Amino acid sequence: MNTEIRSTCPYCGVGCGVLLGQDDKGLTVRGDPDHPANFGRLCSKGSALAETVGLDDRLLSPRINGEDADWDTALSLVAQKFSAAIAEYGPDSVAFYVSGQLLTEDYYAANKLMKGFIGSANIDTNSRLCMASSVAGHKRAFGSDTVPGLYEDLELADLVVLTGSNLAWCHPVLYQRLVAAKAARPDMRVVVIDPRRTATCDIADLHLAISPGADAALFNGLLRQIDARGAATDFRAHVDGYQQALACAQASDLAMTGLSDAQLQAFFDLWVGTEKVVTLYSQGINQSSSGSDKVNAILNCHLATGRIGRPGMGPFSATGQPNAMGGREVGGLANMLACHLDLENENHRAAVKAHWNAPAMAAKPGLKAVDMFRAVGLGQIKAIWIIHTNPVVSMPDADEVAKALSVCPFVVVSDITAQTDTARLAHVLLPATAWAEKEGTVTNSDRTISRQRRALPAPGLARDDWQILADFAVQMGWSDGFSWPNAATIYREYAGLSGMAGALGSDFDISDHTLISDADYAAMNPFTWPLNARQKGGRFFAEGHFHTATGRAKMLPITPRGPQSLTSDLPFRLNTGRIRDQWHTMTRSAKSPRLSQHLAEPFVEVHPQDAVKLGLKPADLVAVQNPQGRCILRAIITDASAPGQLYAPIHWTGETASAARIDVLVPALVDPISGQPESKSAPVAITRYDADWYGFAVAVADITPRAEYWAKARVTGGWRMELAGRKRPSDWVSYARQIFNLPDACAATVIDESRGMARVAFHDGERLLAALFAGPSPVALARDHIASRLAAPVLGEALAGRPGANMPDPGPVVCACLNVGLNTIRDAISSGQALSVAALGEALGAGTSCGSCRPELSTLLTRFRLPEAAE
Repeated sequence: MNTEIRSTCPYCGVGCGVLLGQDDKGLTVRGDPDHPANFGRLCSKGSALAETVGLDDRLLSPRINGEDADWDTALSLVAQKFSAAIAEYGPDSVAFYVSGQLLTEDYYAANKLMKGFIGSANIDTNSRLCMASSVAGHKRAFGSDTVPGLYEDLELADLVVLTGSNLAWCHPVLYQRLVAAKAARPDMRVVVIDPRRTATCDIADLHLAISPGADAALFNGLLRQIDARGAATDFRAHVDGYQQALACAQASDLAMTGLSDAQLQAFFDLWVGTEKVVTLYSQGINQSSSGSDKVNAILNCHLATGRIGRPGMGPFSATGQPNAMGGREVGGLANMLACHLDLENENHRAAVKAHWNAPAMAAKPGLKAVDMFRAVGLGQIKAIWIIHTNPVVSMPDADEVAKALSVCPFVVVSDITAQTDTARLAHVLLPATAWAEKEGTVTNSDRTISRQRRALPAPGLARDDWQILADFAVQMGWSDGFSWPNAATIYREYAGLSGMAGALGSDFDISDHTLISDADYAAMNPFTWPLNARQKGGRFFAEGHFHTATGRAKMLPITPRGPQSLTSDLPFRLNTGRIRDQWHTMTRSAKSPRLSQHLAEPFVEVHPQDAVKLGLKPADLVAVQNPQGRCILRAIITDASAPGQLYAPIHWTGETASAARIDVLVPALVDPISGQPESKSAPVAITRYDADWYGFAVAVADITPRAEYWAKARVTGGWRMELAGRKRPSDWVSYARQIFNLPDACAATVIDESRGMARVAFHDGERLLAALFAGPSPVALARDHIASRLAAPVLGEALAGRPGANMPDPGPVVCACLNVGLNTIRDAISSGQALSVAALGEALGAGTSCGSCRPELSTLLTRFRLPEAAE
């Protein structure tokens, strides 16, 4: 009997429950119908988790300077280097850079080790890049980093405002909960505030295509309307700073929003006239040099009206990573202490030091992410330990981060693979367990703590992160503080610390679990904190009790600030973000062939008017550049954003493309309060990349890039790659043998030198091993179909570059969950077989799983429906 294990998805902050099982093919994954975050739903990424657990690129033993080593040797060296740096230069000469991919127990161990034993606060996290502005806004307004509401408030609200959030692609299951709620209550209204028209706009009653960076001005305008219409309530008795905030709001210029008077009026009417309103915000708000102010401009409106902490109303921060919240709770940021205590509060420091029996205690905030890597480059940080993150790709000014690490005296990386841009710069690599191999807890965006459970054995010599850190602590001479036998012991210690924090007034208190048994920890069901004698779950702040010195909330005066100005040399504004089926830098998600089929190549969206001015055609390659760096991307011409605005996703790395690390273009400009970088509005220039030749390749084995431009992705049975270069190879067959590493394989060729076209296929009898298609312009052929025929007896079909007469081409994948292609959907629509999203679901299955492709299906219905059918 297949006994399923309850665990959690390792992707976004929604925190979906999953059931993990085994069949004859290996791990199985399905949604947990009893988990309160998703009730059985999964997005395309979650549905494909079983495809991402292969060991083909796993780091299976410690490595020192590229050579395998044992754990004692590796950790002894790490301890020696860290000890030497601390002895000569002090504790602030070392640093940890960690990740929202860590479990809470791992995060706790790292925080305790750095702040309480090394004695520095130089521990920061990649969560600094996604939600630090929300943390700062919460603390300034509430006195604590508290998310007031719950997911169910999205379903109970009469108005949901989504600002800076492409919920449909970035938090698909939460989006589907909202879609279902709107279908059940058609009177519910949804407003989307985003410079770009995204898939989330599919359910919007009002889309406000705001000018980039103008969010604070818009919400200042809303505050002004709240006051003018008498919507400010008696809740103001629980708030300080109303008049000061209002004075700044009245001075704000709404012209900077770029919205018409009618659009502004429509938004103000909806928001002011609807009591049960939730304002959900995400990276479009946070990732800004004024992100904290944008957050507080939103909070001001909810505080002025008292629309906070009650069912169906409140501000809501949707976090990006699976355990970004858990990291916040253990003090994983450089300016925080565990359990929402304040690092700069002497009483809080003393209490934590006593609880940890710590020999040293950081007395001041450490370096935030951008400053940390700047200090590495300046030689101030002598040793840095990077855990489960890839800053050479994800940090702003990423080329400078790479340079900094390349000159750092000692770099340690803990990860599941050595094949990342960052891992390649490490002196010591430490193999960690991956998702489905580890035990611990995570906290999602609405404060629900869930168990992540082991379903697979640790491969090779891989160890849990908390164990690696504890073993290092023993090497440093601190065995008493880190002698945990298992994750449950760490959790109990953490819960006990939270009880002490609760006694000091902290909102984070799960002290009911201080004495939890190993068995109860193993069986723990999801729960929403707090969990203590005073309060169990629920919302915060409805009664007007806050964690400030006065007990009242604080409204802040916000003066809106726009993004960096454009110049004649840098006339375009680059917005960055995600795509539906990939995650962060694709270390996990790119292992799934079907997740790479929807959008398989790095791209930039360009408005049609700009394309005409630049002389661009669809599928042209372009160079996007500024003083920080340069990327080469495929142009997608679309009016999703306004003229002058570009959009590019963040996922591609030096492992998957030649020049698509988007954060090389993002300047290291940060919010002065939160330290969060401005990732959404980098000034850039864009020009056509004039290649002499273009190519497309497929192969059973991995393809070796040999071109100025390349981008590769997995497909079922092998790999695919786009290529281009400024100098055409002189011998196409020899070139193909090199990129495929097939020096002796039989080749079939069709080469037309006069037209600059070549088709080369390598085979073993009729079995296709690899194929290259090249020409003087982007090659037109049935890419997805040819890739699907790898290792199949279709050599002649491969050279033709299209399916045979008896083999329909499904086209590029639209529904990744059920592998439904564009051509299949087009045929169903144009034939009249399916004339609605629901009908496409019934006929093809498209959109019936996670539902995140439904907005695209709606667009395709409009595009392909016959005129008479539309009537």
